[in-house]
Amino acid sequence: MRPHVRDLRDFYAGTEGRLLRRVVAARLREALGEVSGKRILAIGFGTPYLRPFLDRAAAVAAVMSGRTGAIVWPRQEPCRVAIGDETELPFADRAFDRVVLIHALELSPAPHALLREVWRVLADDGRLVVVAPNRRSIWARLDRTPFGQGHPYSRGQLNALLREAMFTPVANRPALLVPPGRSRVSLAFARLVEAVAGNRLAGFAAILMASAVKEIYGVTPVGKTAPAVSFAEVVSGGPSRQSGAHPRRPSSTFPEETPRRRRTGWPSGYRR
Repeated sequence: MRPHVRDLRDFYAGTEGRLLRRVVAARLREALGEVSGKRILAIGFGTPYLRPFLDRAAAVAAVMSGRTGAIVWPRQEPCRVAIGDETELPFADRAFDRVVLIHALELSPAPHALLREVWRVLADDGRLVVVAPNRRSIWARLDRTPFGQGHPYSRGQLNALLREAMFTPVANRPALLVPPGRSRVSLAFARLVEAVAGNRLAGFAAILMASAVKEIYGVTPVGKTAPAVSFAEVVSGGPSRQSGAHPRRPSSTFPEETPRRRRTGWPSGYRR
């Protein structure tokens, strides 16, 4: 199941979304390191985490899938969001110094192809940061959160997938050790638990944040495994006034199969 862009936008406008954003943003800044003069790309739904980098980085961009739709971001500024297939990014080779995957890897129908495309657009000395749901966490079992959708990972599975795609994992940090909650108390409680528990409860963290560097002796893949999408819905950056599920439109229409013509001259009745 793939969440709609409206659901992602509304989630980050609520209490749980603000909790997630504050905790993950602090860890993300540590994982990305110094970004002055760097070019940053977020794939999936990373716009809630990108604003602190707008004034420091040389360039900031985001790619959202046509399967989920896209939002206009930043608001009241030139849009920095592109719509595209994750396995066919509209950028040149080695175009970015930092690439962040948020709500991307676990939702991708072709995660290996996605990582190989990231390998192509990442600079040789660049860094990849993957934010993925932890298989053991409570968050991964709740459909109302974005990390309850798609395919969760264990630390070993995530590191193995990165190595298969020609990346070398250098760190794998847990984040968000508190259970889901919609009260304001959860915000203060989350900061306390993150500071005190640290890595001691890493196995139950909601999120795994893996940092990896590019293996420069890898080769660029020739084929693509996922087709491009012809439709994407673009919505505003503000929260929706109505809650609940949002209808989706089909991404493409396929013609019905043409029946074979019957031929009486063949024993089976059909031309071979």
